[in-house]
Amino acid sequence: MAQRGPAREPRPPGWRSLPKRPRVDSLEKVARPGMAAVWQQVLAVDARYNAYRTPTFPQFRTQYIRRRSQLLRENAKAGHEPAFRRQYLKLRAQLLGHRYGPLSEPGSFRAYSNSVVRSSRTTLDRMEDFDEDPRSLGARGHRRSVSRGSYQLQAQMNRVIYDERMPGSVVPTSVAEASRAMAGDTSLSENYAFAGMYHVFDQHVDEAVPKVQFANDDRHLLACCSLDGSISVCQLVPAPPVVLRVLRGHSRGVSDFAWSLSNDVLVSTSLDATMRIWATEDGRCIREIPDPDGAELLCCTFQPVNNNLTVVGNGKHNVHVMNISTGKKVKGGSSKLTGRVLALSFDSPGHILWAGDDRGSVFSFLFDMATGKLTKAKRLVVHEGSSITSISARSWISREARDPSLLINACINKLLLYRVVDNEGTLQLKRSFPIDQSLHPIRSIFCPLMSFRQGACVVTGSEDMCVYFFDVERATKAIVNKLQGHSAAVLDVSFNCDESLLASSDAGGMVIVWRREQK
Repeated sequence: MAQRGPAREPRPPGWRSLPKRPRVDSLEKVARPGMAAVWQQVLAVDARYNAYRTPTFPQFRTQYIRRRSQLLRENAKAGHEPAFRRQYLKLRAQLLGHRYGPLSEPGSFRAYSNSVVRSSRTTLDRMEDFDEDPRSLGARGHRRSVSRGSYQLQAQMNRVIYDERMPGSVVPTSVAEASRAMAGDTSLSENYAFAGMYHVFDQHVDEAVPKVQFANDDRHLLACCSLDGSISVCQLVPAPPVVLRVLRGHSRGVSDFAWSLSNDVLVSTSLDATMRIWATEDGRCIREIPDPDGAELLCCTFQPVNNNLTVVGNGKHNVHVMNISTGKKVKGGSSKLTGRVLALSFDSPGHILWAGDDRGSVFSFLFDMATGKLTKAKRLVVHEGSSITSISARSWISREARDPSLLINACINKLLLYRVVDNEGTLQLKRSFPIDQSLHPIRSIFCPLMSFRQGACVVTGSEDMCVYFFDVERATKAIVNKLQGHSAAVLDVSFNCDESLLASSDAGGMVIVWRREQK
């Protein structure tokens, strides 16, 4: 190999049009390890850790990643053996992981891109193990990762760790001390001491705002959808915060939306039985796609590895994988649930899709990365007849509490935290938290940055008009913070990328942006 990645870091010196993405039928070719794409993945690993290099010399980080990109492009033309490239990718990821420790994982999705490598806040569990090993095939013959992505191995290791540690203690990982050093001496409660209102948006008052979400890896770009049929894109800085544009076109209420990886596209679903693709830069509707069943569309999510694919759930109990470039349903990408599909979430690598319905069931599906085909795997009845209104997946709870988990809202006055125990998405209840939810479609989230502290937080809305922060590691008195200020049921919550701002929306149409207290 002409140039090897450095084992030691060198010392620092004194909308646009819809982006082209891999077609479904070419995705397998893009992901094959013998192609130059492996070097793109090597660069992605370096980029993800770039924020940790020389914190006091940001200009060096830029120079470093540019040079790495140049060297990797040159090596991509050298014709090295595919197995050699795969081995280098694994070794490079392990080396950086040992040096800096596992990274934080945002609640938003990541995807491979041929042209852009974004963000350094991503965990390595998204990196695929491309070895052609028969062990990487699950019981149903479907591909799975046998390394960091293996839920079974990870869950087994977690059980040993949890059984052996003292109550209230942190898991003694090799990076625990470094984690606490980076976080300082603030406690978890101090870190999530949101109190003051930064801004209130009221452009949708009188109609519920079921979804609010910050853009991926962005501190100040926020979107929210409303049952008045519109979507607002808001900018929080520079002051004063403003509504940049309102996306209009749906004839009925907008039930859900999702940001693309690069934030240049929004996908929305509506009760008018259509999904729309929007250019966020100018608010254009690029494409309108009718639901294949002509039913109300109730939820949507991007496939995290290929943003060309969006999964939608409808009122006729069906889940569909849609190709947003062609506007067509993917062959084999449909399945039926027991009720109206209200919530969707992928795991980080995009191998497992969970879907929840209004009859209390959560289904897991195996997603074929090459074709977009869905295969039904498991079903869990959370509570018969109670709507599943929110599903949020997370590979690691915190740096010291490593556990693949699913956060679920169901209309049973509880927020539920499940452990993912295998590669087919089987769930095991870990614990629950009391909230007021018996009627409204309330959502919850994991905090986007992996906690450097003892404990880990989740945030949820509630029908008592409050926002709650729960520490999932506390055996008692799990409430870390409680925000009051809404005058209707709080339906959704969203953090920006550095957790300095939290947005919440309610059934009366109000959106409040909360600011973290400065210590």
